[in-house]
Formats: sequence, C-alpha cells, structure tokens
Amino acid sequence: MSGNTVTHKTTAACERAGTTRDPSLAPTRAARELGLRRDEFNLAVLLGRIRTMPGEGGGGRRVPRDEIDRIRAADGFPERLRAEVRTVGTTEGAALMEVTGARLTRLARLGLLVPVRFYVNRYRTVVWLYLAEELRQFKHDERNAVLLKGRAPEGLRDQLREGLDLRPRNWRGRQLGFLLRQADDPWARAAAVASLLDADDVSDIVGDPHERLHLLRLRPAPVAHGSPASPAARLAEEIATASGPDEIAWLRSDLAEAVASARRQSPAPRPHTMPPEAERPTPRETARPGRLSGLLGRLRRRDP
Repeated sequence: MSGNTVTHKTTAACERAGTTRDPSLAPTRAARELGLRRDEFNLAVLLGRIRTMPGEGGGGRRVPRDEIDRIRAADGFPERLRAEVRTVGTTEGAALMEVTGARLTRLARLGLLVPVRFYVNRYRTVVWLYLAEELRQFKHDERNAVLLKGRAPEGLRDQLREGLDLRPRNWRGRQLGFLLRQADDPWARAAAVASLLDADDVSDIVGDPHERLHLLRLRPAPVAHGSPASPAARLAEEIATASGPDEIAWLRSDLAEAVASARRQSPAPRPHTMPPEAERPTPRETARPGRLSGLLGRLRRRDP
C-alpha cells in the first residue's frame, strides 16, 4: 500500500471522527502529505507551485490547509506535481533532450538553459541542475532545432571561445525572483536584493548601520554547501555573489530603490526597539564568515 493511500485514509478517518484539522502545516508535514521529498517541496514553494504564509510569532513559513487540499484535488496529483519539480543534471538532462552533455553545457553557458539549483560535489566541482520540464519544452520548440543539431552559429561559438558562462548569473537572477516571491514586506524585499551583493556594496548603498543590521537579520539563509569556511562553502558563496560590473550596478540600483521604498513605508528598527538577540549574529550569519565578518564588524560600530 502506498504512503499516499495511507495519508488519504488517515485524513478521511480524522474528518469522520470530527477531529479538528490544523489550519496550517509546518513544511515537513506538508511535504509528507503531498508525497514530496523535502527538497522537492522546497523547490515547489520557490517555483510558486505551493503557497505558503508567515508563521505566527516568527516561527517560519507554513502551508495553509486549504492549499494542501487544493493541490491534492488537482488532476494528475501527485505525479504531475512531482514532474513539475523534477531536476536533472547534465547527463540525465542531455539524454532527455537527446543531445550530448557537452552540447547541453554549451547551451547553458550561453544562457539558453537556466539552472534552477547547483551543488558542489566532493571534488569541488559545481554541478548544475535544471528543471526537466524546461528541458523538454526547449527540445520541442521548433525554433531551437538549429541549436540541437549540427554546428552552432559562428557568433555563439565566438562567445564560448571567449569564455562566456552565464550559468552563475542566470542562477542568481532566478534565485532573486524566488526570494522576492517569498518576501513579506519592503525590508525583506530589500534584504533579498542585498543577499546577492558583496558587503562593501551594501555598505555603499545603505549608509545607516542600523538599516544594514536590519537587512542582515532579514537576509535569506544561504543554501548550505559543506561546513562554514570550507572550500565548497566559499565556492558556493562566490557563485551566490554578483560578479560582473553590469550585474553589480543593476543590483546596487535595485537595492537603493528597495531601501528607499522600505524607508517610506516603515523605518528600520533602532537599537531601543530591537530585541537583545538582534545584536548577536544568527546561525545563518555565522555560517558565512568570509563574506559577513567585515560587515558585522562595521555594524557593531555606532554612528558618532
């Protein structure tokens, strides 16, 4: 008997017995009721397939019960949901598209395929992951036929010879979209933008140290890649930080606009309004010592 069948019968039995169901579920339980692994659930949330809401008292995000019911009542559940969040690496993705792994990599470097995730393996190599559904769509789009067979156009080959690799930048752009979708207020949106910038860039744009500390507290937790300060963690941090001059300029502009908007709607908490624990680094801050130590040091200083 499948786990989904057990879940359905258990839920039905509780309803018949008159048991009051929780109005919202923690992520782990929601994933279990939807038949997803936790990583699949997290990706479904980021993609907007599962709606979440802030937990009461800052206890993390939760999934409304009616959202669980809506998803389970949809046609093709759970296979369709699993298919929407299925990710593949280069080898499996190339087989799905019926091309070589080298060709898939070239298409991704050119920015024609956008990674949705990455991880650093034990050999300190970055492994990019793609949505299987997006690879299928690319394959079946007739406009892409010339890119899947034969030699690539000369202009694209020139870019590859020059070392073009848009995978990190495109992943960052996609990640920012995910983070903004989850942001619940203007300061959280500003923190999402700041999370992709170096600490020095954030300091240049946000002169008030209390505002910087507020952004630091709100910044999304980075995806763990090895132990803090390990080579894998440093490599992942490098990928997660804007690098090109035009990308940095764009994000700096977005951060300035987001902070200005947040100031108009609600000033950042000052020391007398912040809880004592706000002055101490949180686990997600201490998990990124290389990038945050300088910023934390500056934030400890008070304006004269």
